[in-house]
Amino acid sequence: ENTIVKIELEIGELAGIEIDALNFVWDSAVKDSVLESAEKEITIIKGIAICADCNTEFYLENIYDSCPKCNSNFKGIIQGKELRVKSLEVI
Repeated sequence: ENTIVKIELEIGELAGIEIDALNFVWDSAVKDSVLESAEKEITIIKGIAICADCNTEFYLENIYDSCPKCNSNFKGIIQGKELRVKSLEVI
């Protein structure tokens, strides 16, 4: 029987996931599952947007942040909404 020894997660700052809460409930959530003994590694993906009005690329801490150059609220999210399993290490 294969055992998962490591799981790598990529979580965007804008994905709506509270990392501290995820870490707090992790052991209970994976108890009696194939992930019970797996090491968990989380990579945080910074929020980045591009302004639709002035084309400035900027970091977003919150999805509603406005452009720091022209103060526009119209933007395209480039990254930061990810929530994915990057890899599983199985033996």
